[in-house]
Amino acid sequence: MSKATKGPEFVKYFVPLLNALKELGYSGTPTEVKNLIIETLQISEELLEEKLKSGSSRVINQIDWARFYLVKAGYLDASKRGVWTLTEKGIVETVNNQKAFAIFKEVQGGFKDKKSGNSTTIDGDIQEEISAPDSDTSLITVDYREKLLQILRNLSPNGFEHLCKQFLREAGFQEVEVTGKTGDGGIDGKGILQINPLLSIPVLFQCKRYTGSVGAPQIRDFRGAMMGRADKDILITTGSFTKEAEREAIRDGVSPIELVDSNKLIKMFEQLELGLKPKTVYEIDTDFFDRFR
Repeated sequence: MSKATKGPEFVKYFVPLLNALKELGYSGTPTEVKNLIIETLQISEELLEEKLKSGSSRVINQIDWARFYLVKAGYLDASKRGVWTLTEKGIVETVNNQKAFAIFKEVQGGFKDKKSGNSTTIDGDIQEEISAPDSDTSLITVDYREKLLQILRNLSPNGFEHLCKQFLREAGFQEVEVTGKTGDGGIDGKGILQINPLLSIPVLFQCKRYTGSVGAPQIRDFRGAMMGRADKDILITTGSFTKEAEREAIRDGVSPIELVDSNKLIKMFEQLELGLKPKTVYEIDTDFFDRFR
């Protein structure tokens, strides 16, 4: 099948995504669905390590784009965050590769140029180079995430450390301090996480303004620096983590390290509305009005 008839790369995940949800009983967490797709398609570690400019995994982002389109086409339910669920349409309809391309063209043709009000063809290949939006996010406004990430990466080292300090405060940490001492094993700050009135946990954090990936050696170095000094540590990066780093962070027999990559960081900025001004955007629910026709 030629490029002109199959669409961008993420279209190839439409069918595997639908099949994965059917195998999981019509719903699953994003991690469950993605892991099943990776296992079923036998996607290699090398392919999973391919990154976008944002530092996100290209394969994972393509699966997220597939989900976005399937939600827009009515095959997945967008109402539940944190759970991907098939709609009745997604359960009963059979989708093959040819149908997948038709879904892509149908959804793509539905996007509107907000400024002119005219239909616009949005290049799917360009879409793949930016992080996929949530299903309830307008495609026209999704690029603010890329702009935010660029701003974070262009901050000074000291500025990024102090931003992380405010970020952790907003997230519920207390007595947050930036230390950033030379020769301190990469520890940039500390704070206290108050679990309840009787229990608090000392936490150390490290901030890395990366465009690439943080590897397992940096995880081991950070763990060695915090040994005996805190019960929990957090590594925050504007890049991503390699699979080896993720495994090292939760390796048996050692203290686990909480990893915050660029995607998680931006989502938490959104939840906290930190440096972001929310806008309410309405989309017409035509199904609601159909019963009154």
